[in-house]
Amino acid sequence: MLSLHRPLAACLFATALCCVPPAVGQPASDSLRQQVTDAERSFALSMAQRDHAAFTRYLSEQAIFYSPGGVLQGRAAVAEAWRGFFEGAQAPFSWEPDQVDVLADGTLAHSSGPVRDPAGKVVARFNSVWRQEAPGVWRVVFDKGSPLSERERRAAAGG
Repeated sequence: MLSLHRPLAACLFATALCCVPPAVGQPASDSLRQQVTDAERSFALSMAQRDHAAFTRYLSEQAIFYSPGGVLQGRAAVAEAWRGFFEGAQAPFSWEPDQVDVLADGTLAHSSGPVRDPAGKVVARFNSVWRQEAPGVWRVVFDKGSPLSERERRAAAGG
């Protein structure tokens, strides 16, 4: 009789675990994903609106941006290196997220999407890592653009 109770007890325990609600305070991933998406869109809007100060506010103090000229480390270095992109009436490029993922604990997120030239042609893809530095405050800690893969190049060309 004892051997029958053990499997039953294990089954009941497993069933109970499946029914336990998430821990109180666990972040809602859809809400966090939307926060990061909104932050990324506002970050991109700073370029479109030619607002270097707004762009800088989205950079973590510890930001690291990879560029053809080398690695830029720190908010001040990134802001200074990107200042030239904000000169002139038209932005030299634009970007928008098409993929955003957030860690379950809500501390880090990854965003990625197309980078377009002024004519709207997709020329690259960006990848950014965001950190929640205060409740609802997301800042970029890593950023790196990548050339398009052959498949992405064909898709961007309509083929």
